Amino acid sequence: MKAAIITIGDELLIGQTVDTNSAWMGAELSKSGFDIFRITSIHDRKSDIKYALDEAGKEADVVLITGGLGPTSDDITKQTLAEYFSTRLVMNFEVLGMIEEMMSRRKFGMNDNNRRQAEVPESCRVLTNGAGTAPGMWFEKDGTIFVSMPGVPNEMKYLMNEHVLPELNKRFTSQIIIHRNIMTYGTFEARLAEILTDFEAALPTNIKLAYLPSSGVIKLRLTATGNEQESLEALVNEQVKSLYKTIPEFIYGENEESLEMVIGKLLSKKKRSLSTAESCTGGEIAHLLTSVPGSSNYYRGSVIAYDNSIKSSILRVKEETLSKYGAVSEEVVKEMAEAARTIFKTDFAVATSGIAGPGGGTEAKPVGTLWMAVATENGTIAEKRVFGNDRISNIKRFSLAALNLLRLQIIRN
Repeated sequence: MKAAIITIGDELLIGQTVDTNSAWMGAELSKSGFDIFRITSIHDRKSDIKYALDEAGKEADVVLITGGLGPTSDDITKQTLAEYFSTRLVMNFEVLGMIEEMMSRRKFGMNDNNRRQAEVPESCRVLTNGAGTAPGMWFEKDGTIFVSMPGVPNEMKYLMNEHVLPELNKRFTSQIIIHRNIMTYGTFEARLAEILTDFEAALPTNIKLAYLPSSGVIKLRLTATGNEQESLEALVNEQVKSLYKTIPEFIYGENEESLEMVIGKLLSKKKRSLSTAESCTGGEIAHLLTSVPGSSNYYRGSVIAYDNSIKSSILRVKEETLSKYGAVSEEVVKEMAEAARTIFKTDFAVATSGIAGPGGGTEAKPVGTLWMAVATENGTIAEKRVFGNDRISNIKRFSLAALNLLRLQIIRN
């Protein structure tokens, strides 16, 4: 079963709006056993819409369309669909009643634009929209199903969950698809692929491995297809166990878990507390940690010591240490971590100092240099990393490197 997704809107093409609809629909269709072979974003232009429908319809069993169903003059999808399916727009009084009721409830007056939203192509099956004013529309042509939905994400999701997915699951006898994500950190993609050469070669023919890197984290996605749920899950579990045996030093979690989430679980389980002292990361580590629900149970606070005067006055880094070794050094970052642990009275403290760039680097300490440390009751460990030249990427990479060092020290202590 093949599916295509078409998103309509000039705002998508010029970067004013990020297309999150395709990602969500693709994930949901994949769960139902569909092979999503094409995702297309196009202009609000009749010729482009008709061409995209023609191209998708040649191969797809299902074509999902979002966008262009609003009440304004630039929303031309509905009229274009009526032309494409050789029909005309007619007033749907059930939809009109729903729009009138919604507008009244919100204490808004009805106008001609609102009424036009109740016009639908005569040949379509109307999908009532309980989350908005524009209805969904279901067409069938030459064995292909076409479904048009609003571009507003919550309205699209409502129509998908209430109408589209249940109907597709009835219509199609789908194969079972299982995705399992193994989260790794601590090496680069080419090296990881080299390590996993034998593992990948031994995979059953119905299981595929994909490498999905982002800011140092590499997600390994196992995708299995088959006809029997229980046996397929057992097969995937077997491969996951093999991965854990092959690369135990790199795996930190599964299924979209972040490092900060895993750290939160570890600290909660051990009933331990944490503080941070940040220079080059500027509070990014604190932000990541506190984005996890329940972090107030283990996270105490942070000192953002961006300037050396704050390192010395608040974190008690010795002036002679700063003078002799420089702010970006093993000695300074250790003193930062130890001071944070003392100030906040925590079991663990993590600290960072580095050169995010684009300026400030030297031959000895180039842009991308990071020193990080973790202080515990059993001592303080520090490590150095050197990343790239992009400031924003470096801040993200610095933070993840420090979190992974922290994770390892929590496990060991």
